[in-house]
Amino acid sequence: MSDGAVHKIDAGALGGRPLRYFDFVMAAFVVILLLSNLIGAAKLSTLGGVTFGAGILFFPLGYVIGDVLTEVYGYARARRCVWAGFVGMLFMALMSWVVVALPPAAGWPGQDAYEAVFGSTWRIVFASLVAFWAGEFANSFVLARMKVRTQGKHLWMRTIGSTIVGQGVDSLLFYPLAFYGEWSNAQLLTVMVTNWAMKVGWEALLTPVTYAVVNMLKRREGLDVYDEATDFTPFRARL
Repeated sequence: MSDGAVHKIDAGALGGRPLRYFDFVMAAFVVILLLSNLIGAAKLSTLGGVTFGAGILFFPLGYVIGDVLTEVYGYARARRCVWAGFVGMLFMALMSWVVVALPPAAGWPGQDAYEAVFGSTWRIVFASLVAFWAGEFANSFVLARMKVRTQGKHLWMRTIGSTIVGQGVDSLLFYPLAFYGEWSNAQLLTVMVTNWAMKVGWEALLTPVTYAVVNMLKRREGLDVYDEATDFTPFRARL
């Protein structure tokens, strides 16, 4: 298919066809996911009187790329990326635990700081994994079904609508699972609602970027994928 010629195609017809940019988009998705969970998930910040989790600054980019994956390449390939991210997070958690647990060399002063930065509890790790898995699949499912229902129109409605659902599921699962009993109920609710609203706001602000990336990839790949007959089960990784 030549650049500029975009062909509507059912996801099932793609099969194992090589795609020019899919690997790069998947890599960006996994990297943003790992870094936002490793660096910002547990830190609370207050800016302008608003309290939020620091990961809010970058984690929503993962949802934007998830939207791009589903919109351009279809639910099955987005599902494959979600599983790649899930396994990557699992390995990151295991590696962090092993490295933190290793006895420090005599005279090395950084153990306390290392534990503070990388020593997330298994409760937070578990909450991150569950929330990510459920939220991303909800996001991808809603976007794919809305695309079919709207016949590919109103991309902004699909991206924002799917983010409202996906980020809602993510926030509803992560914060109670990770911090219930450690934060006050008021603080938990405030951070949960604030983060959800900020994530949806980020998605809305980045809509022009999403349009540009989606349109560019569709032209370069020469296709526009619709999930007309897709099996939407999340419990598989093959195409």
